[in-house]
Amino acid sequence: MNALASLPRRLARKRVALASLAFLVLFVALALAAPWLHLPSPTEGELADARLGPGWAHPLGTDQTGRDTLSRLIWGARPSLLYTTEAVTVALAVGIPLGVLAGFVGGRVDRAVIAADDVVMAMPGMVVLLVVLAIFGSHVHYAMIAMGLMLSAPFLRVVRAATLDMRREAFIDAARVAGLSSWRIMWRHVLPRIGGVVLVQGALLTGMALLLSTGIAYLGFGTQPPNPSWGLMIGDGAQIMGSSPWLVLFSGAAIGLTVIACGLAGDGLRDIVTEQWSGTTRPVPPPRVLVDRRLGTPFDANADDTVLRLEDLSIRYPSTEGHRTVVRRVSLTLRAGETLGLVGESGSGKTAIARAVMGILVGGEIEAGRVGLAGQDITGIAHFAPAQRSRLRMGYVSQEPHASLDPSWRVGHLVAEALRRHRGLTAAQARETAIALFDQVRLEDPEAVARRYPHELSGGMAQRVAIARALACRPRLLIADEPTTALDVTVQAEILDLLRGIQAETGMALLLITHDWGVVADLCDRAAVLRNGEIVEHGPVLQLYTDPQHAYTQTLLASAPTQMIAEFRHEGADK
Repeated sequence: MNALASLPRRLARKRVALASLAFLVLFVALALAAPWLHLPSPTEGELADARLGPGWAHPLGTDQTGRDTLSRLIWGARPSLLYTTEAVTVALAVGIPLGVLAGFVGGRVDRAVIAADDVVMAMPGMVVLLVVLAIFGSHVHYAMIAMGLMLSAPFLRVVRAATLDMRREAFIDAARVAGLSSWRIMWRHVLPRIGGVVLVQGALLTGMALLLSTGIAYLGFGTQPPNPSWGLMIGDGAQIMGSSPWLVLFSGAAIGLTVIACGLAGDGLRDIVTEQWSGTTRPVPPPRVLVDRRLGTPFDANADDTVLRLEDLSIRYPSTEGHRTVVRRVSLTLRAGETLGLVGESGSGKTAIARAVMGILVGGEIEAGRVGLAGQDITGIAHFAPAQRSRLRMGYVSQEPHASLDPSWRVGHLVAEALRRHRGLTAAQARETAIALFDQVRLEDPEAVARRYPHELSGGMAQRVAIARALACRPRLLIADEPTTALDVTVQAEILDLLRGIQAETGMALLLITHDWGVVADLCDRAAVLRNGEIVEHGPVLQLYTDPQHAYTQTLLASAPTQMIAEFRHEGADK
């Protein structure tokens, strides 16, 4: 059962939201069906029936000219809802794309959008509407467009703020490394995650637009007498409130209840959307499908055998003093089939180097030096087009497996998406290959795993899924950033064994970032020890263990478990 099919079941548990939606649907249905309902004329009445109270003949009474209040209330909903819909449509059409674009792209685009937004927000909204109405007269639709533009300004900022938070998520970095275009990331990964914010704010905008359109009608713009609208009914009722208060009471209640229902319905729908990826509701998996599990061909290393080359790489970040260099003159090479460990304490620059290679240095920049991948200069990878990124064939495994997987989608879709991007497969082929990759990373019942959301996976399963996604492009280089930190010892050993097996099978190069000497001893051929952004020692792992030259390396080794160091040195002596 997919998300759409399970919507009624989840909505049934939100009684307040369900009641609010039912109220709104009823009002809209009555307004649309007004011409076919057997209602008294909303424009003509008998003076003898003027100002009648509620009764059998007129359930909501009559106005000062004897017209039926219920009929005018239903007919009056048509222009009120039409004007509100126009304004909200314009606000959403402007606020959502510009808010997501400004928050995701940042830089000059963000500054330009916010500058324009500041100008709009500085304008007095009602004055602008009155000016538009004065220019275009009875053409209220222009005023609704202007109202939508005014309402889009605060809405845009809320969407932008939500996008800024989403841009920092690990699964966005993983999508970038996978070669997905910025447009696809914004549409498929950012927008679904901020859907709750859009629903709530859109509901509030609807209520605000309804109040403003009613106010315009109250001032005499838009629908003209004797045709009804909710704003006109408020104005008519205000003139005879002393003798017939129900006219204002019923039209005011219709407006107030509609505004409240919009807010409650938006809040409930936000909860339902959030449940889809938060784990508070367990989706029912679709029927199992058996598929062929044939894998792609292993990676064929380039002729000179060098996959990654760093030459005097320096990285800096902005600070209160101007800039702060966090990585200084780092030079390294990594060959096909080899594992290189970057070792050091937190803040030593390990992750900054990896992010520079992948082109996801958020806030930072390469100050000097070059980055080469398979003979190609990729120092400016941050500005590469998505198609260029795809051809580089780099994979990335985060230290937080759940954070690197978009919780809005089933994990099978996430891997299939990368497969379709890199290999040009059809949807069916991508699904088959995704399940094959799940089998390759030793996930039990891969078909069932493919139908789960990230929150339904254990840490070890999520890490295996992240590895499968990284393998989707048949990577020349796999970057693993603390891939076992969040896992227990047993699962850690399984993940390391898995990486070792995949590397032997495909011939990829592995750049491992860690502070765990046990992981270095288990998996790495060489290691580089970083301190304050500089390499203080570099060489074969056995040499570093048995004969460390730098005092900092000796200090790090001294902090590792003594038994592990002794065993490794003993094994090295035997060899």
